Amino acid sequence: MKPMETINNIELRDESIYPDDVVLRKALGASYETYLMLLSLFNDNDMSFEWRYYRDGKAWLCKVQKKKRTIIWMSAWKGFMKATIYFPHKFLERVYELGISEDMKERIRSTKDVGKSKPCNFEIRDKSILGDFEKVMQLKVLCK
Repeated sequence: MKPMETINNIELRDESIYPDDVVLRKALGASYETYLMLLSLFNDNDMSFEWRYYRDGKAWLCKVQKKKRTIIWMSAWKGFMKATIYFPHKFLERVYELGISEDMKERIRSTKDVGKSKPCNFEIRDKSILGDFEKVMQLKVLCK
């Protein structure tokens, strides 16, 4: 598997171009169908999502929420969607106890902390990663 660090550049940098289905299909290519599966997963879990342009990062990001609580941040890259779930350190052991792949656990361990949280980054290229992603997402919803 490829490492999470990538020389790829984030897409959707133009503030004037909203990331609608046409724009996303072009950016994501073959992984667009998997993106649609993600949206379905969010709907099944009563989560809402919204694309917004963030000036600090100079890119469009998708914020996924359960009620008013942010669960996932997503960004579009050439050929894949990056989904990040942040966990405060006090919940990290619970992440490692999940039935997710050892490869994914190692990726999480080796990711630099952001403040007092550990980002769990998922490169959503195809549906093979969705099982691990859903387990981590469900844990985030439970951890308060």
